[in-house]
Amino acid sequence: VTKKVKSMQMFHTPVNYAMQGDRVGICVTQFDPKLLERGLICTPDSLHTIHAAIISLKKIQYFRGALQTKAKFHITVGHETVMGRVMFFSPAPADFNEEIQENVFDFEKDYLYQEEYLSKDSISSEGNKENDQAGEVLLPKQQWALLEFEKPVTCPKLCLVIGSKLDTDIHTNTCRLAFHGVLLQGMEDKNYTETFLPKLKVYKLKHKEGQVERVMDDYSVIGRSLFKKETNIQIFVGLKVKLSTGESGIIDGGFGQSGKFKIRIPDGLKPDTKMLLTVASKKKSKGGKGDMTKEDESNKNDSAQPVTISLSFKRYVFDTQKKMIQS
Repeated sequence: VTKKVKSMQMFHTPVNYAMQGDRVGICVTQFDPKLLERGLICTPDSLHTIHAAIISLKKIQYFRGALQTKAKFHITVGHETVMGRVMFFSPAPADFNEEIQENVFDFEKDYLYQEEYLSKDSISSEGNKENDQAGEVLLPKQQWALLEFEKPVTCPKLCLVIGSKLDTDIHTNTCRLAFHGVLLQGMEDKNYTETFLPKLKVYKLKHKEGQVERVMDDYSVIGRSLFKKETNIQIFVGLKVKLSTGESGIIDGGFGQSGKFKIRIPDGLKPDTKMLLTVASKKKSKGGKGDMTKEDESNKNDSAQPVTISLSFKRYVFDTQKKMIQS
């Protein structure tokens, strides 16, 4: 409801403005006082009611433990504290050192999904010994989180946000405040998962590995173990793959009914690769039908150093079509 303020008083003294911390009596025209209940009064459009938000954040150094995606925290925002679920994300690794504009969120950029907030503790806990020895831990200059509230909250834009674990035992000697941040973008639409989230370009890196089964000709091979039998290989047609011997290929389509597939090698197989695969396939077919143990043993020897196939792509978390993207 929007109404005109006729006059204001502070302790019986007329005033022209009020600010944080003041107690004022406000005379509002054409308003039924029976409609009034405890709530919020503000300059029009300065507060908005939101169901989710994007925030920039920093972990509070005294908080023990990781900040994990999908975890629930007590979120203090505006005048309320509500339960909220978090999803952390960071710039793409190439942009870790890029200067970030304060209090602005760029929806045009790609962001990398994180299983947890990245900090020195989280990286060393993953056993990243190479980084530890070098004395350098690569961390982004800024990280963000998507907050999804269990009930809508009313708050100003760019307000302070505090995440905490208030259900922690107050008698333990531990910090309950986990992170603090600034609310950059609120989602007012109740159906924000359909209307708003697809604009948020947060991606996960996906990696699959398989093996070359055999050579078809100089420009194509048959692969296996990259897909399950029931996988629809057609959705992967056209994606680029890399052989462990260095060749680049393109998935051409399925081969048979057991999840095998055909790979086209535009620049052709190297002679060494072709020889390696030809020798391997001859060994496999050496054992006679009645001599299964020898065949099994040769298979074991071959599998020690097979030619592997690597498929890497990224998939956007909020893409309804679940498309696979390669650079």
